[in-house]
Amino acid sequence: MRYLKEVLGARELLANLTLREVRGQYKRTIFGQLWSLANPLASMLTYTIVFAFILRVEPEPGDPSGLNIFAVWLLCGLLPWTFFSNVVQHGMGSILGNAGLVQKVYFPRIVLPLSKVGSVGYNWLFEMGVLVVVLVICGAFVWPWLPLVLLTMVVLAMFAAGLALMLAVANVHFRDTQYFVSILLQIWMYLTPIIYPISLVADQSAKFGGLFGTSVTILDVYQLNPLERFVAVFRQLLYDNRWPDPQDFLFCVLWALAAFVIGLWVFRKSEKGLAEAL
Repeated sequence: MRYLKEVLGARELLANLTLREVRGQYKRTIFGQLWSLANPLASMLTYTIVFAFILRVEPEPGDPSGLNIFAVWLLCGLLPWTFFSNVVQHGMGSILGNAGLVQKVYFPRIVLPLSKVGSVGYNWLFEMGVLVVVLVICGAFVWPWLPLVLLTMVVLAMFAAGLALMLAVANVHFRDTQYFVSILLQIWMYLTPIIYPISLVADQSAKFGGLFGTSVTILDVYQLNPLERFVAVFRQLLYDNRWPDPQDFLFCVLWALAAFVIGLWVFRKSEKGLAEAL
């Protein structure tokens, strides 16, 4: 409890660090904040050409929205993944990137990775706002679901922040962490149904049946991936325009709480030794 009070006491520092990240990110650029759309739009274009036109992947139309646009379906899963990946990568390097400050001045070190969550989250809000406009233009009735979308964004931010806190500590003690995580995130993305529908996994799972003579299927193992559930919830809200599956949403909340609590505990236990380890 005392540690949480100390962190809350540093909220002004956290806000200033976040604003510094936001203002410095696109300083002296012509297009400014619009650059945050460049990577997801480039990825969307590439994946749409490869998977929609060449490999002919066809997700089911939105139910009940009726949307049947691969690029929009893709963005509903790609933007949450991009946010998660950026928070993990930027938060993981936040302590090393501010080594001089950490070694010279005392302050709650946790504000460094959390400021990355805030700055990446700011860009994500802008990107999701553009996506909502696109969805409305395409005929989706997304307005009633926006409060739940914002809540799910907060839940995903907690999950990503928890992992970032743990990895920031690991990266100080083991510099190989950043390279390992970079490879892991590439694999993780393709093990998440972002650029292909989960129905393809379900079809293959049904062909193989139970694993090792048990009732556990490939799909059961696949759905242990927390990002699979997060992507499903975002698509249910934004693309389908319906209530998310209660089991999926509960799964997301439990993963987020577990990751954030464990991340906070690990960071607190390791915080005092970070300056010496740098």
